[in-house]
Amino acid sequence: MRTTAFPEVSPVQRICALLKDSKEPLTWLFTGDSITHGALHTFGWRSYTELFAERIRFELRRPRDMVINTGISGDRTGGLLADWEWRVARFQPHVVSVMMGMNDCTTGAGGREGYRKNLNEILDRIQALPHAISLLHTMNPITRLEPSRADLPAYVEIVRDVGARRHVPLVDHYDEWSKANFYQWLGDGTIHPNEYGHRVFATRIFRELDIFDPNSFTCRLLVP
Repeated sequence: MRTTAFPEVSPVQRICALLKDSKEPLTWLFTGDSITHGALHTFGWRSYTELFAERIRFELRRPRDMVINTGISGDRTGGLLADWEWRVARFQPHVVSVMMGMNDCTTGAGGREGYRKNLNEILDRIQALPHAISLLHTMNPITRLEPSRADLPAYVEIVRDVGARRHVPLVDHYDEWSKANFYQWLGDGTIHPNEYGHRVFATRIFRELDIFDPNSFTCRLLVP
């Protein structure tokens, strides 16, 4: 059983400290839907989880760290909970990154409380794992060409509220994207990030975890 102890610091600083101080290899687990899966719309380029793996395992010289991606295209929070042992628990991760809601939001206003309940249940289960730390993400904004997901902003607010109430680290991609011309980062013109969108995701995560380096290939928005 791992016995990692953390001082009283901010939520994201716990992960930063783990990166900085841990001499033992870490297991990073990313889960979610098609955006985390990185399927199809990356057109063969690396997804944000793959960029994260390159940054951690090669550039930061932590080759024994494992980065696992259990995102499944089309999935919702209920699907993750039903498949929890296979997709999360058996890996005994040190950090569990969760970005889900893009599909949940198609249930509209009537599904909000169910989504909140599921999100809290996911965090409860992460907390029950031996010394695992949660890392929440808001989803990226989408275009108006996807009316079935018109309630997405309300689901983003649920993620923010749950994260704040539970003192869980949160990477707010929605906020960053909303301040930019994000259409250029969508591979399908509606929902899914392309190779540039995934790089924007990755660099935001790097900045939050204090591992951003402008000289790093994985930290650059330029796609060679």
